[in-house]
Amino acid sequence: MPITIEMPKLSDTMTEGTLLRWVKKVGDNVAVGDVLAEVETDKATMEMEAFDDGTLSEVYVSDGQTVQVGQKLALLLGAGESKPSESKESKPAESKPSAPASKQSDAQKKPDAEKKASQPKQPESPAPQPAKTADSEKAAAAETGQRVKASPLAKKVAAELGVQLENLPGSGPGGRIIRDDVLSAHENRAETGTQAPKPAAPTTPAVVPPQPVSQQDVQIQLGGMRRTIAARLLEAKTTIPHFYLQAEIDAEPLVQLRQQLNTANEAAGLPKFTINDFILKATAVAAAHVPKANASFAGDTIVQYGSVQLACAVAIDDGLVTPVIRDAQTKTLSQISAEVKDLAAKARSKKLKPEQYQGGTITVSNLGSYGVDQFFAIINPPQSLIVSVGAILKKPVVNAAGAIVPGQRIVLALSCDHRVVDGAIGAQFLAELKRLLETPALMLV
Repeated sequence: MPITIEMPKLSDTMTEGTLLRWVKKVGDNVAVGDVLAEVETDKATMEMEAFDDGTLSEVYVSDGQTVQVGQKLALLLGAGESKPSESKESKPAESKPSAPASKQSDAQKKPDAEKKASQPKQPESPAPQPAKTADSEKAAAAETGQRVKASPLAKKVAAELGVQLENLPGSGPGGRIIRDDVLSAHENRAETGTQAPKPAAPTTPAVVPPQPVSQQDVQIQLGGMRRTIAARLLEAKTTIPHFYLQAEIDAEPLVQLRQQLNTANEAAGLPKFTINDFILKATAVAAAHVPKANASFAGDTIVQYGSVQLACAVAIDDGLVTPVIRDAQTKTLSQISAEVKDLAAKARSKKLKPEQYQGGTITVSNLGSYGVDQFFAIINPPQSLIVSVGAILKKPVVNAAGAIVPGQRIVLALSCDHRVVDGAIGAQFLAELKRLLETPALMLV
Protein backbone atom coordinates (compact mmCIF):
# COMPACT_ATOMS: atom_id res chain seq x y z
CA MET A 1 0.00 0.00 0.00
CA PRO A 2 1.44 3.44 -0.91
CA ILE A 3 2.70 5.35 2.12
CA THR A 4 2.36 9.11 2.48
CA ILE A 5 5.28 10.73 4.30
CA GLU A 6 4.20 13.71 6.41
CA MET A 7 6.06 16.47 8.27
CA PRO A 8 6.69 14.90 11.70
CA LYS A 9 6.39 16.72 15.04
CA LEU A 10 10.03 16.66 16.12
CA SER A 11 9.74 18.80 19.26
CA ASP A 12 7.11 19.60 21.87
CA THR A 13 6.67 23.17 20.59
CA MET A 14 6.99 22.48 16.86
CA THR A 15 4.07 23.58 14.68
CA GLU A 16 5.93 23.85 11.38
CA GLY A 17 9.27 22.87 9.93
CA THR A 18 11.55 23.85 7.06
CA LEU A 19 12.63 21.04 4.75
CA LEU A 20 16.23 22.13 4.20
CA ARG A 21 17.11 19.48 1.63
CA TRP A 22 16.10 16.07 0.39
CA VAL A 23 18.81 13.48 0.97
CA LYS A 24 16.93 10.90 -1.10
CA LYS A 25 15.78 11.76 -4.61
CA VAL A 26 12.76 10.63 -6.61
CA GLY A 27 13.38 7.07 -7.78
CA ASP A 28 15.81 6.21 -4.97
CA ASN A 29 15.29 3.02 -3.00
CA VAL A 30 14.63 3.60 0.70
CA ALA A 31 15.22 1.24 3.62
CA VAL A 32 14.02 1.56 7.21
CA GLY A 33 16.36 3.93 9.06
CA ASP A 34 17.63 5.71 5.94
CA VAL A 35 17.80 9.51 6.19
CA LEU A 36 15.18 10.95 3.84
CA ALA A 37 15.72 14.67 4.44
CA GLU A 38 17.08 17.32 6.79
CA VAL A 39 14.42 19.32 8.63
CA GLU A 40 14.89 22.54 10.59
CA THR A 41 12.59 22.73 13.60
CA ASP A 42 12.17 25.57 16.09
CA LYS A 43 15.05 24.10 18.12
CA ALA A 44 17.53 22.34 15.83
CA THR A 45 18.27 20.81 12.44
CA MET A 46 17.34 17.15 12.47
CA GLU A 47 17.49 14.15 10.17
CA MET A 48 14.13 12.70 9.13
CA GLU A 49 14.41 8.93 8.90
CA ALA A 50 12.32 6.42 6.96
CA PHE A 51 10.07 4.03 8.86
CA ASP A 52 9.25 1.84 5.84
CA ASP A 53 11.00 0.27 2.86
CA GLY A 54 10.14 1.29 -0.67
CA THR A 55 10.90 3.64 -3.52
CA LEU A 56 10.56 7.42 -3.26
CA SER A 57 7.95 7.99 -5.96
CA GLU A 58 7.06 11.67 -5.54
CA VAL A 59 8.00 14.71 -3.45
CA TYR A 60 5.45 17.46 -2.82
CA VAL A 61 7.72 19.93 -0.99
CA SER A 62 10.88 21.43 -2.44
CA ASP A 63 14.12 22.26 -0.63
CA GLY A 64 13.86 25.30 1.65
CA GLN A 65 10.06 25.23 1.89
CA THR A 66 8.34 25.65 5.29
CA VAL A 67 5.26 23.51 5.92
CA GLN A 68 2.93 22.72 8.82
CA VAL A 69 3.28 19.60 10.96
CA GLY A 70 1.26 16.80 9.35
CA GLN A 71 1.46 18.21 5.81
CA LYS A 72 2.29 15.72 3.04
CA LEU A 73 5.93 15.69 2.00
CA ALA A 74 6.37 12.70 -0.27
CA LEU A 75 4.98 9.37 -1.48
CA LEU A 76 6.70 6.03 -0.85
CA LEU A 77 5.78 2.97 -2.93
CA GLY A 78 6.47 -0.65 -2.09
CA ALA A 79 7.70 -3.29 -4.50
CA GLY A 80 5.28 -3.72 -7.41
CA GLU A 81 3.04 -0.86 -6.33
CA SER A 82 1.98 1.94 -8.63
CA LYS A 83 1.13 5.54 -7.89
CA PRO A 84 -2.57 6.07 -7.03
CA SER A 85 -4.66 7.76 -9.69
CA GLU A 86 -5.06 11.51 -9.34
CA SER A 87 -8.77 11.25 -8.75
CA LYS A 88 -8.24 9.08 -5.68
CA GLU A 89 -5.08 10.65 -4.34
CA SER A 90 -5.49 14.37 -4.82
CA LYS A 91 -9.17 15.08 -5.50
CA PRO A 92 -11.49 15.13 -2.52
CA ALA A 93 -14.59 13.03 -2.78
CA GLU A 94 -17.58 15.10 -3.82
CA SER A 95 -21.20 14.29 -3.19
CA LYS A 96 -22.97 14.04 -6.54
CA PRO A 97 -26.13 16.11 -6.85
CA SER A 98 -29.26 14.39 -7.98
CA ALA A 99 -29.76 14.37 -11.73
CA PRO A 100 -31.14 17.66 -13.05
CA ALA A 101 -34.76 17.81 -14.26
CA SER A 102 -33.70 17.94 -17.90
CA LYS A 103 -31.97 14.55 -17.46
CA GLN A 104 -34.79 12.84 -15.65
CA SER A 105 -36.82 10.33 -17.60
CA ASP A 106 -40.28 11.17 -18.93
CA ALA A 107 -41.58 8.32 -16.82
CA GLN A 108 -40.48 10.18 -13.69
CA LYS A 109 -41.85 13.55 -14.85
CA LYS A 110 -45.32 12.39 -15.92
CA PRO A 111 -46.63 11.04 -12.59
CA ASP A 112 -45.40 14.18 -10.82
CA ALA A 113 -47.23 16.44 -13.32
CA GLU A 114 -50.49 14.48 -12.99
CA LYS A 115 -50.26 14.53 -9.22
CA LYS A 116 -49.80 18.32 -9.12
CA ALA A 117 -52.70 18.91 -11.52
CA SER A 118 -55.11 16.93 -9.32
CA GLN A 119 -54.25 18.93 -6.19
CA PRO A 120 -56.02 22.29 -5.48
CA LYS A 121 -53.76 25.29 -5.70
CA GLN A 122 -52.65 26.71 -2.35
CA PRO A 123 -51.85 30.41 -1.93
CA GLU A 124 -48.17 30.97 -2.22
CA SER A 125 -46.39 32.11 0.90
CA PRO A 126 -42.75 32.87 1.44
CA ALA A 127 -40.65 29.99 2.74
CA PRO A 128 -40.16 30.24 6.49
CA GLN A 129 -36.68 31.42 7.47
CA PRO A 130 -34.93 29.44 10.17
CA ALA A 131 -34.47 31.26 13.45
CA LYS A 132 -31.01 32.67 13.96
CA THR A 133 -29.44 30.73 16.80
CA ALA A 134 -26.15 31.04 18.56
CA ASP A 135 -24.92 27.96 16.70
CA SER A 136 -25.86 29.44 13.33
CA GLU A 137 -24.12 32.68 14.26
CA LYS A 138 -21.01 30.72 15.16
CA ALA A 139 -21.20 28.91 11.84
CA ALA A 140 -21.60 32.21 10.03
CA ALA A 141 -18.60 33.61 11.87
CA ALA A 142 -16.62 30.56 10.84
CA GLU A 143 -17.68 31.04 7.19
CA THR A 144 -16.56 34.66 7.23
CA GLY A 145 -13.08 33.63 8.36
CA GLN A 146 -13.38 34.64 12.02
CA ARG A 147 -12.02 32.18 14.55
CA VAL A 148 -11.32 31.95 18.25
CA LYS A 149 -7.68 32.57 19.13
CA ALA A 150 -7.02 30.11 21.94
CA SER A 151 -4.29 27.69 22.93
CA PRO A 152 -5.01 23.95 22.50
CA LEU A 153 -4.95 23.52 26.29
CA ALA A 154 -7.45 26.38 26.72
CA LYS A 155 -9.81 24.76 24.19
CA LYS A 156 -9.56 21.42 25.96
CA VAL A 157 -10.26 22.91 29.40
CA ALA A 158 -13.12 25.01 27.98
CA ALA A 159 -14.74 21.91 26.50
CA GLU A 160 -14.46 20.07 29.82
CA LEU A 161 -15.89 22.97 31.85
CA GLY A 162 -18.49 24.08 29.30
CA VAL A 163 -17.03 27.57 28.90
CA GLN A 164 -17.81 29.43 25.66
CA LEU A 165 -14.70 30.97 24.11
CA GLU A 166 -16.33 33.23 21.48
CA ASN A 167 -16.63 36.38 23.62
CA LEU A 168 -13.95 35.56 26.17
CA PRO A 169 -11.07 38.10 26.20
CA GLY A 170 -7.59 36.59 26.15
CA SER A 171 -4.60 37.66 28.19
CA GLY A 172 -2.02 35.72 26.17
CA PRO A 173 0.22 37.07 23.38
CA GLY A 174 -1.84 38.95 20.77
CA GLY A 175 -5.07 38.48 22.75
CA ARG A 176 -4.78 34.67 22.66
CA ILE A 177 -6.99 32.87 25.18
CA ILE A 178 -4.96 30.77 27.60
CA ARG A 179 -5.91 28.21 30.23
CA ASP A 180 -5.98 30.74 33.09
CA ASP A 181 -8.57 32.84 31.18
CA VAL A 182 -10.86 29.80 30.91
CA LEU A 183 -10.47 28.91 34.59
CA SER A 184 -11.16 32.51 35.62
CA ALA A 185 -14.31 32.64 33.48
CA HIS A 186 -15.48 29.33 34.97
CA GLU A 187 -14.95 30.63 38.52
CA ASN A 188 -16.85 33.85 37.74
CA ARG A 189 -19.74 31.87 36.30
CA ALA A 190 -19.83 29.62 39.37
CA GLU A 191 -19.98 32.64 41.69
CA THR A 192 -22.54 34.74 39.77
CA GLY A 193 -24.44 32.11 37.84
CA THR A 194 -23.37 33.69 34.54
CA GLN A 195 -20.23 33.73 32.48
CA ALA A 196 -18.74 37.11 33.33
CA PRO A 197 -15.92 37.92 30.93
CA LYS A 198 -12.79 39.48 32.33
CA PRO A 199 -11.87 43.01 31.34
CA ALA A 200 -10.13 43.02 28.01
CA ALA A 201 -6.36 42.82 28.30
CA PRO A 202 -4.52 45.88 27.07
CA THR A 203 -3.73 45.45 23.40
CA THR A 204 -0.16 45.57 22.28
CA PRO A 205 0.36 48.35 19.77
CA ALA A 206 1.16 47.15 16.29
CA VAL A 207 4.83 47.13 15.48
CA VAL A 208 5.48 49.59 12.66
CA PRO A 209 8.75 48.78 10.88
CA PRO A 210 11.04 51.81 10.76
CA GLN A 211 11.61 53.39 7.39
CA PRO A 212 14.98 52.55 5.82
CA VAL A 213 17.59 55.17 6.60
CA SER A 214 20.26 53.98 4.23
CA GLN A 215 20.90 51.32 1.64
CA GLN A 216 22.81 49.33 4.25
CA ASP A 217 19.60 48.61 6.22
CA VAL A 218 18.37 45.04 5.86
CA GLN A 219 15.26 43.21 7.02
CA ILE A 220 15.92 39.73 8.39
CA GLN A 221 12.99 37.32 8.22
CA LEU A 222 12.37 35.39 11.43
CA GLY A 223 13.17 31.71 11.22
CA GLY A 224 11.20 29.06 13.07
CA MET A 225 13.57 29.07 16.04
CA ARG A 226 13.57 32.87 16.39
CA ARG A 227 9.75 33.01 16.20
CA THR A 228 9.46 30.34 18.89
CA ILE A 229 11.94 32.15 21.14
CA ALA A 230 10.03 35.41 20.72
CA ALA A 231 6.66 33.79 21.52
CA ARG A 232 7.86 31.74 24.50
CA LEU A 233 9.81 34.56 26.13
CA LEU A 234 6.91 36.98 25.71
CA GLU A 235 4.60 34.42 27.31
CA ALA A 236 7.10 33.77 30.12
CA LYS A 237 7.64 37.44 30.91
CA THR A 238 3.94 38.37 30.80
CA THR A 239 2.39 35.32 32.50
CA ILE A 240 5.03 34.28 35.08
CA PRO A 241 5.40 36.49 38.18
CA HIS A 242 9.18 36.91 38.22
CA PHE A 243 11.14 38.05 41.24
CA TYR A 244 14.91 38.33 41.53
CA LEU A 245 17.69 37.55 44.00
CA GLN A 246 21.43 37.95 43.73
CA ALA A 247 24.56 37.32 45.75
CA GLU A 248 28.25 38.10 45.35
CA ILE A 249 30.40 34.98 45.62
CA ASP A 250 34.03 34.81 46.71
CA ALA A 251 35.49 33.12 43.61
CA GLU A 252 39.07 32.87 44.94
CA PRO A 253 38.76 29.25 46.22
CA LEU A 254 37.01 28.21 43.01
CA VAL A 255 39.69 29.72 40.79
CA GLN A 256 42.48 28.10 42.83
CA LEU A 257 40.87 24.63 42.77
CA ARG A 258 40.29 24.88 39.02
CA GLN A 259 43.95 25.74 38.46
CA GLN A 260 45.09 22.76 40.51
CA LEU A 261 42.78 20.32 38.72
CA ASN A 262 43.64 21.67 35.28
CA THR A 263 47.35 21.35 35.98
CA ALA A 264 46.83 17.70 36.89
CA ASN A 265 44.53 17.11 33.91
CA GLU A 266 46.98 18.70 31.50
CA ALA A 267 49.78 16.43 32.74
CA ALA A 268 47.51 13.40 32.29
CA GLY A 269 46.29 14.52 28.85
CA LEU A 270 42.74 15.07 30.08
CA PRO A 271 40.37 17.94 29.14
CA LYS A 272 40.44 21.08 31.27
CA PHE A 273 37.57 22.27 33.43
CA THR A 274 35.82 25.60 32.91
CA ILE A 275 34.33 27.82 35.59
CA ASN A 276 30.94 26.99 34.10
CA ASP A 277 31.51 23.28 34.79
CA PHE A 278 31.79 24.04 38.52
CA ILE A 279 28.69 26.26 38.45
CA LEU A 280 26.67 23.57 36.69
CA LYS A 281 27.78 20.97 39.24
CA ALA A 282 27.01 23.31 42.14
CA THR A 283 23.55 24.10 40.70
CA ALA A 284 22.71 20.40 40.39
CA VAL A 285 23.80 19.68 43.98
CA ALA A 286 22.01 22.76 45.36
CA ALA A 287 18.79 21.79 43.55
CA ALA A 288 18.99 18.32 45.08
CA HIS A 289 19.54 19.84 48.56
CA VAL A 290 16.68 22.36 48.12
CA PRO A 291 14.12 20.32 46.12
CA LYS A 292 11.40 22.97 46.40
CA ALA A 293 13.42 25.07 43.95
CA ASN A 294 13.46 22.19 41.43
CA ALA A 295 9.75 22.41 40.64
CA SER A 296 7.11 23.70 38.22
CA PHE A 297 3.67 25.32 38.40
CA ALA A 298 0.88 23.13 37.03
CA GLY A 299 -2.38 25.04 37.50
CA ASP A 300 -3.81 23.76 40.76
CA THR A 301 -0.70 21.75 41.71
CA ILE A 302 3.07 22.17 41.97
CA VAL A 303 5.23 19.44 40.44
CA GLN A 304 8.34 18.87 42.56
CA TYR A 305 10.83 16.85 40.54
CA GLY A 306 12.67 13.91 42.05
CA SER A 307 15.68 14.36 39.78
CA VAL A 308 17.62 17.36 38.46
CA GLN A 309 17.39 17.70 34.68
CA LEU A 310 19.92 20.50 34.29
CA ALA A 311 19.53 22.75 31.23
CA CYS A 312 22.43 24.89 30.06
CA ALA A 313 21.81 27.87 27.77
CA VAL A 314 23.94 27.73 24.60
CA ALA A 315 24.10 30.62 22.15
CA ILE A 316 23.95 29.69 18.46
CA ASP A 317 23.67 31.73 15.27
CA ASP A 318 19.85 31.64 15.17
CA GLY A 319 19.22 32.24 18.87
CA LEU A 320 19.44 30.10 21.98
CA VAL A 321 18.94 26.45 22.87
CA THR A 322 19.08 24.73 26.26
CA PRO A 323 20.43 21.17 26.04
CA VAL A 324 19.77 19.08 29.15
CA ILE A 325 22.14 17.08 31.35
CA ARG A 326 20.02 14.19 32.67
CA ASP A 327 20.07 13.28 36.37
CA ALA A 328 22.80 15.87 36.90
CA GLN A 329 22.78 15.47 40.68
CA THR A 330 24.24 11.95 40.27
CA LYS A 331 27.08 12.92 37.92
CA THR A 332 30.65 13.87 38.74
CA LEU A 333 32.30 17.12 37.74
CA SER A 334 34.18 15.30 34.95
CA GLN A 335 30.97 13.75 33.60
CA ILE A 336 29.14 17.08 33.59
CA SER A 337 32.10 18.80 31.92
CA ALA A 338 32.32 16.22 29.13
CA GLU A 339 28.57 16.09 28.60
CA VAL A 340 28.02 19.84 28.39
CA LYS A 341 30.87 20.20 25.86
CA ASP A 342 29.35 17.47 23.69
CA LEU A 343 25.84 18.94 23.91
CA ALA A 344 27.10 22.47 23.14
CA ALA A 345 28.90 21.20 20.03
CA LYS A 346 25.76 19.43 18.83
CA ALA A 347 23.67 22.53 19.54
CA ARG A 348 25.94 24.77 17.47
CA SER A 349 25.88 22.30 14.58
CA LYS A 350 22.09 21.89 14.99
CA LYS A 351 22.38 18.17 15.58
CA LEU A 352 20.55 17.96 18.90
CA LYS A 353 17.81 15.36 19.19
CA PRO A 354 14.52 16.26 20.95
CA GLU A 355 15.35 14.14 23.99
CA GLN A 356 18.58 16.16 24.38
CA TYR A 357 16.87 19.54 24.85
CA GLN A 358 13.42 18.74 26.25
CA GLY A 359 12.36 18.20 29.85
CA GLY A 360 14.75 20.49 31.74
CA THR A 361 13.75 21.31 35.34
CA ILE A 362 16.23 24.14 36.08
CA THR A 363 18.49 26.24 33.84
CA VAL A 364 21.89 27.95 34.04
CA SER A 365 22.67 30.89 31.74
CA ASN A 366 26.27 32.16 31.78
CA LEU A 367 27.31 35.41 30.07
CA GLY A 368 30.54 35.79 31.99
CA SER A 369 32.64 34.91 28.95
CA TYR A 370 31.11 37.94 27.19
CA GLY A 371 32.31 40.29 29.93
CA VAL A 372 28.84 40.78 31.47
CA ASP A 373 29.13 41.59 35.19
CA GLN A 374 25.60 40.55 36.16
CA PHE A 375 22.11 40.12 34.67
CA PHE A 376 18.71 38.51 35.28
CA ALA A 377 17.60 35.93 32.72
CA ILE A 378 13.96 35.22 31.80
CA ILE A 379 12.56 31.98 33.19
CA ASN A 380 12.32 29.11 30.71
CA PRO A 381 8.76 27.73 31.18
CA PRO A 382 7.56 25.44 32.61
CA GLN A 383 10.57 25.72 34.91
CA SER A 384 10.39 28.03 37.92
CA LEU A 385 14.02 29.07 38.36
CA ILE A 386 16.98 30.11 36.22
CA VAL A 387 20.52 30.91 37.43
CA SER A 388 22.29 33.86 35.76
CA VAL A 389 26.09 33.91 35.94
CA GLY A 390 28.31 36.93 35.37
CA ALA A 391 32.06 37.32 34.91
CA ILE A 392 34.70 36.86 37.61
CA LEU A 393 36.01 40.31 38.51
CA LYS A 394 39.20 41.21 40.31
CA LYS A 395 38.43 43.90 42.89
CA PRO A 396 39.50 45.14 46.33
CA VAL A 397 37.65 43.32 49.13
CA VAL A 398 37.66 43.41 52.92
CA ASN A 399 38.93 40.16 54.42
CA ALA A 400 37.99 38.56 57.78
CA ALA A 401 40.65 40.63 59.56
CA GLY A 402 39.15 43.87 58.27
CA ALA A 403 42.00 44.57 55.83
CA ILE A 404 41.50 45.62 52.24
CA VAL A 405 43.08 43.00 49.97
CA PRO A 406 42.80 42.03 46.28
CA GLY A 407 40.08 39.48 45.64
CA GLN A 408 38.00 37.83 42.95
CA ARG A 409 34.23 38.03 42.96
CA ILE A 410 31.41 36.68 40.81
CA VAL A 411 27.73 37.67 40.97
CA LEU A 412 25.09 34.95 40.72
CA ALA A 413 21.47 36.00 40.19
CA LEU A 414 18.22 34.04 40.35
CA SER A 415 14.99 34.67 38.47
CA CYS A 416 12.19 32.85 40.30
CA ASP A 417 8.53 32.07 39.60
CA HIS A 418 6.80 33.38 42.72
CA ARG A 419 3.90 30.93 42.25
CA VAL A 420 6.33 28.12 43.09
CA VAL A 421 9.47 29.56 44.66
CA ASP A 422 8.85 31.91 47.59
CA GLY A 423 11.52 34.37 48.66
CA ALA A 424 12.67 32.11 51.47
CA ILE A 425 13.04 29.10 49.17
CA GLY A 426 14.96 31.17 46.63
CA ALA A 427 17.21 32.51 49.40
CA GLN A 428 17.89 28.97 50.67
CA PHE A 429 18.81 27.79 47.20
CA LEU A 430 21.10 30.78 46.59
CA ALA A 431 22.77 30.33 50.00
CA GLU A 432 23.45 26.66 49.21
CA LEU A 433 24.85 27.62 45.81
CA LYS A 434 27.12 30.19 47.48
CA ARG A 435 28.30 27.67 50.09
CA LEU A 436 29.25 25.10 47.44
CA LEU A 437 31.10 27.56 45.23
CA GLU A 438 33.02 29.16 48.10
CA THR A 439 34.00 25.70 49.37
CA PRO A 440 34.26 23.90 46.01
CA ALA A 441 35.94 20.80 47.45
CA LEU A 442 32.47 19.85 48.77
CA MET A 443 31.38 19.17 45.17
CA LEU A 444 34.16 16.59 44.73
CA VAL A 445 33.12 14.47 47.70
